[in-house]
Amino acid sequence: MIPGLEPWAQEALGAGVGLAIGALVGLERGFKLRDQKAGTRVAGVRTFSLMGLAAGIAGVIAHRQPLAAAAVLLAMLGYLAIAYAPRLTAKGDATSPIAAAATTAAAFLAGLGSIGLALATAAVIVFILALKDDLHEFVDRLDKKDIHALARYGIIALAVLPFLPDQPMGPYGAWNPSKLWWVVVLVTGFSFAGYVANRIFGARHGTIATALIGGAYSSTAVTQSLSQRLGSGEGGGAEPAGIALASAVMYLRVIVLVAILANRILIPFVLLLAPALIIAWVAGWWLYRKAEHSDAPIPPGNPIALKPALGFLAFVAIAAVVARWAQGTFGEQGIAVLLFLMGSMDVDASIVTAGGLPPQSIGAALAAIAIGGTIIANMAVKIGVVLSYAKGKGTSAALALLASTLVLAGSIAVAWMRL
Repeated sequence: MIPGLEPWAQEALGAGVGLAIGALVGLERGFKLRDQKAGTRVAGVRTFSLMGLAAGIAGVIAHRQPLAAAAVLLAMLGYLAIAYAPRLTAKGDATSPIAAAATTAAAFLAGLGSIGLALATAAVIVFILALKDDLHEFVDRLDKKDIHALARYGIIALAVLPFLPDQPMGPYGAWNPSKLWWVVVLVTGFSFAGYVANRIFGARHGTIATALIGGAYSSTAVTQSLSQRLGSGEGGGAEPAGIALASAVMYLRVIVLVAILANRILIPFVLLLAPALIIAWVAGWWLYRKAEHSDAPIPPGNPIALKPALGFLAFVAIAAVVARWAQGTFGEQGIAVLLFLMGSMDVDASIVTAGGLPPQSIGAALAAIAIGGTIIANMAVKIGVVLSYAKGKGTSAALALLASTLVLAGSIAVAWMRL
């Protein structure tokens, strides 16, 4: 509630917000059902508005008269059940009665005093209802692999994390199970978001859109797929630009991960990567300007698999122990070498390990240099992939990747001399 209001004004505000919530949802329902004959609609703007007002009043009196408030809510929900029963039997569409029940709950929250939560709930209700056609179209485009990916990410993000202890344990106290698994949730979530975006936009907007989105979760996979298509002669002309732009996105991706997981090294890391980032985008844009239009998307692949996720967790856990051991044995130089060696196999793991180390174990500038070196190793692999799969047809893409790699190597050399 708004502080400073008189009690009667607080109550009037709660009931008024309930009315507004009912009217908002009622407008959407009335618009969707506008083509039905007059008198055949169970609930429209007026009914939803009155329902919201009644639920808001029930929330206002709930503290003083809980039985009366319960009676009002049960009477409305009972009416909805009776009124919508024939339609549910005939059409099997439960959207409107469920929307009415959700509206009643949101308005009741407003009457209780949770104005912000009630309004946010109403906005979500209207948003979901308004997206009917888009959601149905999206579901129609799903296949079995998409559902499997969603189920696997649900297990990773929701079925494990809440039950893990949040405390240091294991050798050198290097393992915090909750934080370790949270890293897996974050990294696989990044991949899953890119996968979903690829499924939504990639098929509509072709190679370039798919490459840009795919670069957010695996620029190497995008590079390999596009290079194969170039080498086989099936390319549509936009593949070199897609390869370059996927790596340009990769530079942004690692910056975001550093900002989230190892923010103490963010400034030196951004300064280190900025020249290469600019060159990568300029090269990608130049190839894009030269490319022919291509509508053929590349298959995004399924980035959410439990075995790789568990493998990543084991790799990060081992790296955390080794990093703590290296800290006491070799100092920050040894940790820098360790970060580089780890990042050569998985850049994300190197970033995670750097973020989990105590600030005094390695300087921010040296850690940034070590992770930057892993990106050079990753770029070298992608250049090799392009030359191996695309052969002479991938020369422009390989040169674009090489340009940003050389610039990054120069930035690392300058930063090293300044240590």
